[in-house]
Amino acid sequence: MAARNKARKRAFQILFEADQRGASVQEVLADWIRHARSDDRQPPVNEYTMELVEGYATYADRIDELIATYAVGWTLDRMPVVDRNILRLGAYELVWVDGTPDAVVIDEAVQLAKEFSTDESPSFVNGLLARFKDMKPSLRRD
Repeated sequence: MAARNKARKRAFQILFEADQRGASVQEVLADWIRHARSDDRQPPVNEYTMELVEGYATYADRIDELIATYAVGWTLDRMPVVDRNILRLGAYELVWVDGTPDAVVIDEAVQLAKEFSTDESPSFVNGLLARFKDMKPSLRRD
């Protein structure tokens, strides 16, 4: 598994855990880093995972606003927790990270949905992130 793929998966897991615990993503990220330092069995949290989680935290309100606005038929609260956090991570990387091709971001998000969510989730994730890609210049508001 490529390093960035692992980093995205760990970032998704951190966002998911924070959502489930009702904790901040920064708090959960700090927990993961602390555990990796104190337990040799825990893999280290790499730089790109930290960048993704911290970047998402910076734009969390805007990202949730975008998802709520464009997820036809779904409110953020009713959306499956897995899908919501895959979309959060994908939206951040797609709209605010310039170093990764849009197609790669969308494909990685779809793969996470295939691995962790329902049969319908990959097409839902793909459709919403593709819409964000098409609207990217107008979405990137700080």
